[in-house]
Amino acid sequence: MEETWSRALSGLMGVLKLTPKEDGSSPQAAAAAEAANADTLLPDEKEFQHAAKTNNLDIMERLFRKNVNINAVNVQKRTALHFAVAGNHISAVDFLLHHKARVDRADMHGLTAIHLAAWSGNLDIMLMLIKAGADQKAKNQEGMNVLHFAAQNNNVRIVDYFIQDLHLLDLNKPDEKGRKPFLLAAKMGHVEMINELMSLNLFTSEKDNEGNTALHLAAKNGHSEVVEVLLQEWKEVNEFNQNDETPFYLAIEGGHEKCAALLLEAGSDINISNKHNNNALHIATQNGHTPLVKFLISKNIDLGPKSQQKNSPLHLAVIKNNLSVVNNLLDANHDINALNERHQTPLHLAADLGNVEVMEMLLRSGCDLSIVDKQGKTALAVASRSNHALVVDMIIKAERYYSWKQDHLQSGGDPPNDILSFKQDHSLQTKQIRSSIWNLAYNQLKMQEWKKIAQFWKFTDEQMKAIEEQWTGKKSYKEHGHRMFLIWLHGVLMADQNPVKHLYEDLVRGGFKQLAEKVRAENNAGIDPKKCAIS
Repeated sequence: MEETWSRALSGLMGVLKLTPKEDGSSPQAAAAAEAANADTLLPDEKEFQHAAKTNNLDIMERLFRKNVNINAVNVQKRTALHFAVAGNHISAVDFLLHHKARVDRADMHGLTAIHLAAWSGNLDIMLMLIKAGADQKAKNQEGMNVLHFAAQNNNVRIVDYFIQDLHLLDLNKPDEKGRKPFLLAAKMGHVEMINELMSLNLFTSEKDNEGNTALHLAAKNGHSEVVEVLLQEWKEVNEFNQNDETPFYLAIEGGHEKCAALLLEAGSDINISNKHNNNALHIATQNGHTPLVKFLISKNIDLGPKSQQKNSPLHLAVIKNNLSVVNNLLDANHDINALNERHQTPLHLAADLGNVEVMEMLLRSGCDLSIVDKQGKTALAVASRSNHALVVDMIIKAERYYSWKQDHLQSGGDPPNDILSFKQDHSLQTKQIRSSIWNLAYNQLKMQEWKKIAQFWKFTDEQMKAIEEQWTGKKSYKEHGHRMFLIWLHGVLMADQNPVKHLYEDLVRGGFKQLAEKVRAENNAGIDPKKCAIS
């Protein structure tokens, strides 16, 4: 039975949003409350409260005969009556009321026994309390009365009693947050209570202190059945709260697709933005709600850039490293080169964050690599500054590939195969040539020679500078040369050329005859270099 009180009080405290310290739910707070109780309650009083909590009438009777103070309060100012009512113990309540227990004693949160009866929904106990003189209009510290508590916990019989039997219509007032019982029922998703309050003419389209209507609160919390009922009565579905959020926007923010679909069908504007100029697609992307991103795209939400917005949805997806959302936005033709407030493209952000997989998706989609941000930096410069070597090499591969592709097409060549990757190559097919390249870079090249070869292969100054930015010591040139060779290899394989033959001939033409011969000797092991392919 003690668990009944705990569950009831825990639920009530949760709705009231009291901290663990306040409701004693944390071990530390419970220990502190127990220690404090030792000072505020005498042993008999403590035992009496426990007996009320567990509905043990024998103990209650024995202690009463010892003249125990039945109205004694614990550290949270709760009496035995609080515990008995919260536990739905009719016998204990009857005993306490028969022996003149105080019915209007409020605990530290302003909760009286009548509030707990409204919350638990026990009409018999409620009638007993009222007969004993309980204040029917009592409020807690948040301005909530019995109607608020009953509506919040879907106790229809309690509401009917106060409105139909007692005719206390003046209980239908806003609490300290500006919420009438109807709004609380909508927030909690109680369809039965919503229908009952509407039948009692207690429907309201009024807003709370944050500008939320019942429709806002139901949509925000994903209560689709309540949303469906409310929409039958609602006239304006695009009302704003104080943050310029509509019910539809809040449904998307909470990840509630069914609510969003109902609101769209009722005429909600899918493209309305909040005070930060963000629309539903922004918030769905920001919160990682991939199904909702797909849903919004399927409903033709506007993907165009908005003025004065901090980031586009694609920027947000890149920041979140959400590959699925990035892919959906790209498939929907979101502007891949959209600029944010810092004049950065999504590629700039991916480069700065070092997101290899996102970078791969953007590069394969053909983004503009030449755009500079407010600091005049390209995505390559940003990746280099952020010391993301893998991303630096991916961007250089993309720059060289798209430059070659354009020249190839202009010269009348066949369209190249676009199934490619800019990531680091670990395939078995290229293992031999990569081993040869590694040996060439780390054991054969001298300082500065890699730059001469890079210039011969038409690496730009910016590309070489970006490679060289990753400095690990005096022998960094070996790693720089190795990366340069791998970038070159990527381009050769994309052009479907023989890498060993191409490397040999280029080294000879570039004035590195000795290196060329070593490459030839090393690769005369009988492999077929034409089988090399980018995975």
